[in-house]
Amino acid sequence: MKKPAQGGGFWGALRRGGVPSAIASVMGAPTAQQMAFIRSLTREQRRSEVLRTPLERLETVVFDLETTGFSAQHGDEILSFGAIRVVGDTIMEKEQFYTLVNPRTVIPEHITELTGITREMTDKAPPLMNGLHDFMSFVGGRVLVAHASAHDKAFLNAALWKTSKVQLTHRVLDTMMLAKWLEPQQHQTYSLDELLTHQCILIEGRHHALEDAKMTAKLWVAYVQEMLKRNVTNLADIYAHLSHA
Repeated sequence: MKKPAQGGGFWGALRRGGVPSAIASVMGAPTAQQMAFIRSLTREQRRSEVLRTPLERLETVVFDLETTGFSAQHGDEILSFGAIRVVGDTIMEKEQFYTLVNPRTVIPEHITELTGITREMTDKAPPLMNGLHDFMSFVGGRVLVAHASAHDKAFLNAALWKTSKVQLTHRVLDTMMLAKWLEPQQHQTYSLDELLTHQCILIEGRHHALEDAKMTAKLWVAYVQEMLKRNVTNLADIYAHLSHA
């Protein structure tokens, strides 16, 4: 199917959030408005000025997803989003986000055993578009942080393309990669559990998206503090070190 031309006309207005409400309602208003919002949010997220933001003031959202499996390319779907906001090395405890979403597919038994998420729970949950819209609203223009982020980025990209035909443009930092740079050859697997134990961070509620995000946030804060000790002052410095790690 040929992609609609960008710029003027109906699709241009949709991307700018300027579709008249009467027309939007015919299309299914919430979906049209959510699509327009997500598309607008993904524009110009890689602004160069954020690279120079002092690390003490860098605004991040540490997040985690629970999914029906491990391959977004082979039909696995998001089950839940969890996230928490961090500024510098301060976790904003009251600024948290969590939602289940309806994957509209079977949840394998081993995933239910791992996450505690059942079909009955997701049947009552909002659709992917609603959950994705609310998650992206919470993220805003902030830098994302996740552990072993390739998994989460793949699922976010699949969800963004499926719902809005866009790709994730936010900067994403990976606590696994940071650990390999800051603590080389000190760990066997660099798994979240191993790194949390090494940092004396209490492990509880594993494989719940919000609880994993909160524990990863504590790990991120520990690494921010370590980087500041090493005179790593901003995001550009982090990227420079990671490129040579």
